[in-house]
Amino acid sequence: MSTFPFGRTDLSVSKICVGTSALGNFPAQYGYTVDEDTAVDTIQRVFNSPFNFVDTSNEYGGGASEQRIGRAIAEKGGIPEGFVVATKVDPVQGTTDFSGDRVRRSVEESLKRLGLDTLQLVYLHDPEKISFEEGVAVGGPLEALIDLRDQGVIQYLGVAGGPIDLELAYLATDAFDAVISHNRFTLVEQTAEPLLEDAVARGVAFVNAAPFGGGMLVKGPRAVPRYCYAPVGQATLDRVLRMEALCKEYGVPLAAAALQFSVNDPRVASTIVGMSQPSRVEETIALLDQFIPDELWHPLLDLARVGRNGIESVVA
Repeated sequence: MSTFPFGRTDLSVSKICVGTSALGNFPAQYGYTVDEDTAVDTIQRVFNSPFNFVDTSNEYGGGASEQRIGRAIAEKGGIPEGFVVATKVDPVQGTTDFSGDRVRRSVEESLKRLGLDTLQLVYLHDPEKISFEEGVAVGGPLEALIDLRDQGVIQYLGVAGGPIDLELAYLATDAFDAVISHNRFTLVEQTAEPLLEDAVARGVAFVNAAPFGGGMLVKGPRAVPRYCYAPVGQATLDRVLRMEALCKEYGVPLAAAALQFSVNDPRVASTIVGMSQPSRVEETIALLDQFIPDELWHPLLDLARVGRNGIESVVA
């Protein structure tokens, strides 16, 4: 896989970014456990794959995701040349302390766990935990991130959250080089469209997370009748069942269509795909290589354009 410019930065990344939330061992959300050796083997496989972009966070697995990635980096003798490892700043779990001091501690923790002296890309994670006014206030998280960037501790800044209006407000500060949106640009809904357009206009890299909507677009709506980890209405279930049936007619996995929907959009700099075992690398490559004829794309995209009908339970 080739790499492409990452917005206005000097980074170059693959169209797939490897998500590592599950690598931190989070059975409450994912329904399975991941031991440390499997996690490290997964990252080592990624280091030798076509994917050069890894995404983690201070809070994933209470820090275990970063620690395991750090072990893989150490065993490799450092981050491979051309590789990009991104992380995120978070409050202490169970709190909403997003003060500037907490942001600095979060960065220090990430540096230690990853075994690095500097961080290439750091996102302000889930800023909806506080108000926008608190986020940009003197002594707040944005001020701390900018200071750490100016010191050279962080190379580039990003924001990663859910509410589109809030992310648009943060991009308007012109402090961020990247933005992550999750569960809002998929075959089920595309409410991230205004954010996509704004990011492109500003030269900000748009990273699309959760292209499978939390599993529905991989296992199908019968097995996973939820979107973004929440129950959905019958209208959405029926619509995705129709997508699934169309894909079956052409011998195409629904997951391949869901992934390519994101990857094929030139506005999307990279698409985050979670990987919790080495075999996920080959599985993802197979989904990318799956041929999807136009005769299938046309009705799929017509169904996708219906948007948020039936998913009222998803937080906007």
